[in-house]
Amino acid sequence: MDNKYFKLAILGAIIALADALSAGVPLNNLQGTGGIAFNPLAYTAGLPWDAEGTNTLDGIVSKPQIGTWYVNLNDARINWWATSAALTFADRLEVSGGYGLVNAHKYGDRSINTYNLGAKLKLLDENAFGTCWVPAIAVGGVYKYTDSRTVKALRLDNDGFDAYIVASKLITQTPVPVLLSAGLLLTDEVVNGVVGHNDYDVVAFGNIDVLPAENIAVGLEYKQGARVGDGIRNHDYWDAHVAWFVNSQLTLVAAFAETGDKDKFYRNGSAKDLGVGAGLVLSAQYQF
Repeated sequence: MDNKYFKLAILGAIIALADALSAGVPLNNLQGTGGIAFNPLAYTAGLPWDAEGTNTLDGIVSKPQIGTWYVNLNDARINWWATSAALTFADRLEVSGGYGLVNAHKYGDRSINTYNLGAKLKLLDENAFGTCWVPAIAVGGVYKYTDSRTVKALRLDNDGFDAYIVASKLITQTPVPVLLSAGLLLTDEVVNGVVGHNDYDVVAFGNIDVLPAENIAVGLEYKQGARVGDGIRNHDYWDAHVAWFVNSQLTLVAAFAETGDKDKFYRNGSAKDLGVGAGLVLSAQYQF
């Protein structure tokens, strides 16, 4: 093959893979924010109304984006369902709302309802200033409420607020596109806010995803466990996931998540190192 045409073919493949990833992420995470499963990304949720930009809503508000999650922490007998919706105004301000239903039979709460309201402001566009290396940067926050009855037993609060800063970059100069994302989270959450809220701590989080094929992403996600006072420390969270971009609107995700040793939750009647085990995670995401 002529070297010029070979280079063009490689360039076309990279562009196709990058387009597939940008169409598939961010997902609505477990709290509704545009991200992966636990963590936010700097990208905002929602597709434009018209690819040609002729719709009057383009540039004002995006199409809505919805996501559903199912987390089965089987060894801890916890089933967690979550659903959410998000959209973006002026390609800058993402707003989201989420609801979660957690069945936690082992820990005294037969069912826990969670409610989340989020906002994210994109401060810097990816590849700004005519570069190919500047990441997208965003700040955001999530108000969270839980009706868990464990709140009283552990003397926690029912509601709390998370704040974060995150940078995300899609690298296309590698043999296959790689998405890198990292940030800092200010949080008072106990078990992702499901159990309750207490004192604040700053923790780190990060994601890496690669695209070995045009419609497949494979990645890892990490979230540091927050120490939120009164001897309470959340375990670190991580998950390994595979996302299938079925088309430009539908994405399906399967993952394995690890949240720590489930037996430490009530060890010695304390909550010093909270973990709720490991298990399967499934998600369906739809961009209108």
